[in-house]
Amino acid sequence: MSSLSSPTLSSQPKHYSLFLVIFSLAVGSFCIGTTEFVAMGLIQEIASDLNVSVPHAGYFISAYALGVMVGAPIIAILGAKVPRKTLLLSLMLFYGLANAATAFATTPETMLVSRFIAGFPHGAYFGVAALVAAELAGKQRRATAIAQVMMGLTIANVIGVPIATWLGQQFGWKAGFEFSAIIAFITLIGVSLFVPNIPLQKTASIRAEVAGLKNINMWLALAVGAVGFGGMFSVYSYVSPILTEYTEANISIVPIALAIWGTGMVFGGLVAGWLADKDLFKTMIGILISSALAFVFASFMMSNLYSAILALFLIGFTVIGLGGALQTYLMDIAGDAQTLAASLNHSAFNLANALGAFLGGWVLSHNMGWLAPIWVGFVLSLGGLVILLIALAVAKYTKKESVAS
Repeated sequence: MSSLSSPTLSSQPKHYSLFLVIFSLAVGSFCIGTTEFVAMGLIQEIASDLNVSVPHAGYFISAYALGVMVGAPIIAILGAKVPRKTLLLSLMLFYGLANAATAFATTPETMLVSRFIAGFPHGAYFGVAALVAAELAGKQRRATAIAQVMMGLTIANVIGVPIATWLGQQFGWKAGFEFSAIIAFITLIGVSLFVPNIPLQKTASIRAEVAGLKNINMWLALAVGAVGFGGMFSVYSYVSPILTEYTEANISIVPIALAIWGTGMVFGGLVAGWLADKDLFKTMIGILISSALAFVFASFMMSNLYSAILALFLIGFTVIGLGGALQTYLMDIAGDAQTLAASLNHSAFNLANALGAFLGGWVLSHNMGWLAPIWVGFVLSLGGLVILLIALAVAKYTKKESVAS
């Protein structure tokens, strides 16, 4: 259980500001959130420029998500002995260069490849950033600290994505990715200046991380995120055409709607982090139940612009907290495979991204109507809830078995 305990005072860096550490890490989250979600806000512009359909353009979103899934475990395992600050800087440098390269894509094939490669550092950055924040904040405030780092991602949906979407609409979709690349290089400066050098845990090793792959509790927790979070992406991926085609809003409303959705995510993430520090299990169950209800409400609210925007706020508010809560839970069950588990959490959420985008595009391609992606979200939220209940039951059983032996 040594990996679950807080570091000793002697191993803690002595000179740092927790606020500046979290702020610097959150800027990186802001960058990643902007990059990931701007493809959804500019999906119509990308589809038009590359001469593909909107559902086909959804594959570019899925390619990025698949890149996260592939890159996160590989980087987590190979980087097990790399100091966390060094790893963070390397990941963000790669991320900035990869997203700058996306701006040079001129065909569907090069776009697909560039998005896949750009996804590689995503999961590992979030995972390592969460571990750094949790370690420096201490066990009593770790869920809140993780939520604050993740808040960069949610603020990206309030500020970053609308700005990048507007830039893409005004100057061509590539401008949105150029904006993200600039933020990546700003992150490098912040992490370099304010994140302290944290000594590696004595148990950190490639072998310990690989051994985590045998942990059934970890895989069940990851499955919760992969399914339960998918509903958000089934709607977010196609929010632009849903608003313009079903709600009959002007396309200029899309950045505003995304900002309001992001505002819901900011408040929802902070509330969920605070609740998770109080009762982690009840918070995770409550998130999935409330998100399922939000999708039901949204299905009746999309015909009117004002109620549609409120529905998007509710979806963002209810769903987003699952990420930080599961990240905290994984710290308790991952043993010595902390980096792998933290990184794979974001692989799971990007599997949710790929799954949600694919299923949303599938129901639209089969002419089930513009509201069909919302009902996909409802089903995926309930699926995540079922898996969570199974995961908690298995964790309780394995804990009893461990004590008995």
